[in-house]
Amino acid sequence: MRTLYLDCGMGAAGDMLTGALLELLPDPEDFVKRLNALGLPGVEIKREKAVRCGVTGTYVSVLVHGAEEDEVLHHHDHDHEHDHDHDHEHAHHHHSGMHDIEHLVREHLPLPGAVKEDVLAVYDLIAGAESQVHGVPVPEIHFHEVGALDAVADVTAVCLLMRELAPDRVVVSPVHVGSGQVRCAHGLLPVPAPATACILRDVPIYGGAIRGELCTPTGAALLKRFADSFGPMPPMRVRAVGYGMGKRDFDAANCVRAMLGDSEDRTDTVLELSCNVDDMTAEAVGFAMERLFRAGAREVYTVPVGMKKSRPGTLLRVLCPERDREKMLQELFAHTTTIGVREAAVRRYVLDRREETVQTPWGPVRRKVSAGYGVRRAKYEYEDLARIARERDCSLDDVERLLEER
Repeated sequence: MRTLYLDCGMGAAGDMLTGALLELLPDPEDFVKRLNALGLPGVEIKREKAVRCGVTGTYVSVLVHGAEEDEVLHHHDHDHEHDHDHDHEHAHHHHSGMHDIEHLVREHLPLPGAVKEDVLAVYDLIAGAESQVHGVPVPEIHFHEVGALDAVADVTAVCLLMRELAPDRVVVSPVHVGSGQVRCAHGLLPVPAPATACILRDVPIYGGAIRGELCTPTGAALLKRFADSFGPMPPMRVRAVGYGMGKRDFDAANCVRAMLGDSEDRTDTVLELSCNVDDMTAEAVGFAMERLFRAGAREVYTVPVGMKKSRPGTLLRVLCPERDREKMLQELFAHTTTIGVREAAVRRYVLDRREETVQTPWGPVRRKVSAGYGVRRAKYEYEDLARIARERDCSLDDVERLLEER
């Protein structure tokens, strides 16, 4: 199983996670070029080598209109500043709300649909935490414009990197949050900042002797979004190691360490969410399935069942990581007529999976390779096969034969 382990012994922030994951790619500079080509207004992302306590890694900076976000607006020199003063705006800063972030991501960034959902899910975690801490409805949560763009760049980068690395399982260490106090727009707040503490509920965290905010709200939300579990590093054959550096120097190396490798344990645990309906059309069921897949479900399927009073009905079943429980429940209740959902934990046995790109005379073609338990199989990505079939006006079988004979 392709496993990603994130060592957060010095906390986590969006830029640190970006740097660590970048180092796992074969061509990080090409990835940065693609990030800068997304068209975030006024944003330029740069990577450079940095050394912390003798360890060399990658420091990622986000320039907005040619300058990094001001130190005053940072939490731990990594994250954006949230502002909840709804009576007026500061003299020199515009503000962006969740509606603006959603509009930017959905309408203006050329990202795959799954990545857009990941980005917005991270922002939902942050805005939900800020809303709870400050007693302000989510639509009224605002971010400084500069800070919002800085954070969108970090969040988008991490979500894209997770898609490119495509781990089957993400394990995160207990998170070091720091200690002491941090200054923000509201004054001095305890570490971890209230929003960070809210996001990290049910996550193992610890303080320690280092004074300062080590885990930012954005870092916490990214970990919460992608972690399948929190704990020690599992037994694994490590293939690549990356270090993402923070800006400040401490007595310990200020970095997130990412380790990508193969785990012998080819099992994982997912949630199975089920409901029965007997008053939905086939089109409505199909739409609900589409929404669940778009929200990140691992699998969605239906089974015909008999229900009360001999009525034919449909069993709708969803498989998802535990971290996506609330989102899946929201989708099920929003897009089906059910009034109750059942939950069960299911253990899966899976093959190791990876995606490779094959260069062909007809352009790059992605191929999914699976192996384990004495078997190995490969399958070309349907969308790439379909593209070639349309261009050559032939069948999918013809395209597969062309690829195998080349």
